[in-house]
Amino acid sequence: MSAAAPPREIALNATGAPVSNSKMRDFAAGTPVGELALFPLDTVLFPGGPLRLRLFEPRYLDMVRRCLKESRPFGVVLILEGEEGGAAPSVAASGTSARIVDFNTLPDGLLGIDCLGELRFRILSRRQQADGLNLGEVEFLPEDAPSALPAELTHLGELLRELLPQLGERYAHASARYEDAGWVGNRWAEILPLSTAERQQLLELTDPLARLAQVAAWSTRQPPTAHV
Repeated sequence: MSAAAPPREIALNATGAPVSNSKMRDFAAGTPVGELALFPLDTVLFPGGPLRLRLFEPRYLDMVRRCLKESRPFGVVLILEGEEGGAAPSVAASGTSARIVDFNTLPDGLLGIDCLGELRFRILSRRQQADGLNLGEVEFLPEDAPSALPAELTHLGELLRELLPQLGERYAHASARYEDAGWVGNRWAEILPLSTAERQQLLELTDPLARLAQVAAWSTRQPPTAHV
């Protein structure tokens, strides 16, 4: 890696325009927060979904240390333009917080972490630390209200019950709710062969029944097992 640049901070809003720094607020689920560390990735994380990462960049190793020490999540956001590891890529305006549930040293010496998606959030503004870590002031969105699977879509829960065990330990840390429309819709959004843009579209739907209906419509384009 190249030498670190002189200490500086760049304040950006959700679209990348400069903004002034905002006052920190206490971190609390369901309310706006001061800042949440952001991890831009070429993937979309859903609430209740698994995320496995291999880390080597100092900025993310430091982020993990802070998250573990302070029992805080970090935010996963989809990259719209730019690359993973870039300085300040263009990212989606909403994402999902990730809680670290396990970590270990991999055979290649890198740090491996397992995470679970928790809450969806909207980015109000973002800035970048001197070490390149992106920070965002975010507003957490309400959790999906518990919703039973519609009678015409109960087969999606049944198929999911058969499929997830075949994916090995990928969903080892997930709590199964095969009768809940939001949970089932999120899992199919992860498993089906969808584009990242389509997954982001699903993430931004606030109605779990609408999300499930869209997943069901897209599932007819190609057998779900084709991506497994």
